[in-house]
Amino acid sequence: MLAEIITIGEELLIGQVIDTNSAFIAQQLNKIGVSVYQITSVQDDKTHILKALKDAESNVDVIILTGGLGPTKDDITKKTIAEYFNDTLILDDSVLKNIESIWEQYVRQTLLQVNKDQALVPSKATVLMNKVGTAPGMWLEKDNKTFISLPGVPFEMKALVSNEVIPRLKDKYHCPYILHKTLLIYGLGESTLADRIEAWEDALPKHIKLAYLPSLGKMRLRLSTKGFDKQKVEEEIHQQIEKVLPLIENEFFGYEDEDGNEEVVIGNQLTKIEKTLAVAESCTGGKLAELFTANSGASKYLKGGIIAYSTQSKIDVLNVSEHLIDTYSVVSSQVAEAMAQNVLKLYKSDFAISTTGNAGPLKGDSNAEVGTVFIAIATKNSVFSKEFNFGNHRARVINKAVNKALEMLQKEIFKN
Repeated sequence: MLAEIITIGEELLIGQVIDTNSAFIAQQLNKIGVSVYQITSVQDDKTHILKALKDAESNVDVIILTGGLGPTKDDITKKTIAEYFNDTLILDDSVLKNIESIWEQYVRQTLLQVNKDQALVPSKATVLMNKVGTAPGMWLEKDNKTFISLPGVPFEMKALVSNEVIPRLKDKYHCPYILHKTLLIYGLGESTLADRIEAWEDALPKHIKLAYLPSLGKMRLRLSTKGFDKQKVEEEIHQQIEKVLPLIENEFFGYEDEDGNEEVVIGNQLTKIEKTLAVAESCTGGKLAELFTANSGASKYLKGGIIAYSTQSKIDVLNVSEHLIDTYSVVSSQVAEAMAQNVLKLYKSDFAISTTGNAGPLKGDSNAEVGTVFIAIATKNSVFSKEFNFGNHRARVINKAVNKALEMLQKEIFKN
């Protein structure tokens, strides 16, 4: 079963808005066994949309559009869909009542005709009621192909996909079970990893696909397959993972698809052993804390953090000795360890991690080379630090430092 996602709006094509809708839709489709064949972005242009619909119809079974359903003149998706289906727009009373209800409860302004016109839908369409917005979703069928049009506002689109689209697709189609298993790996580059697992990779069955997904300081290794026998699919993937794990035992971090990202793996382990964490960040500017707090339940293990970005804040807030800084430099193992130890005491946590470095392009308060980063980890019984040089590109230095900090922290926590 194949699907195509068509996103509509010039804001996507000029980079003003990042297309997060396609990622969400693709993830939800995969969960029910629908493979995304293609993602297409088009302008708010009738000719462009019509061509995209025609091309998609020739390639896939399900076509999902997002965007262009608003009340303004540039929102032409609905009229274009009606033309594509040789249809006319009619007023849907249930949609109009929904719009009036939203206006009465939340907007409390005059309901204009352009807002009422959002209740116009193609006569051949099944309305997907948008309970959190005014633009309805629309479901149409033609020659055994399904066309679904959704609003582009992300939270409205997500509600419709979850509550309307996915249940209807599951009822209509019998789809295979799709399984993606992603292994998180630290400390190995793509070429080194490929060389180490070459024999295993060459022996993989043809229906199991392998993908290398490198990023700064880490690697994701994804195994993918599908079939109508869920148990058989899961057993085959499990067998292959059992074969590859001994080859990457020291670098294996966890499973992204089961446990989430690295910060979730760490958080789950801290919760399991009933331990807590505090962070003190300089060159990473709060990115470590942001990763943890982006996940619900982080308050169970994250006690707090401090962004001591300037030298003076390290002295005033983290109580790092001025003499220590003068003697060893603000970018040093000694300062990193003092930061970790002091934030550990401040928050009375079980683990603490700190970062200090020169991300560039200027050296700042230290003579350390650009790219130099010290990362320290403290517990109630010990403290240690490591020095790294992550190059001279500021964003890469910061992101590599974050990934390396997570790697070091994970190894220390999993000792318990």
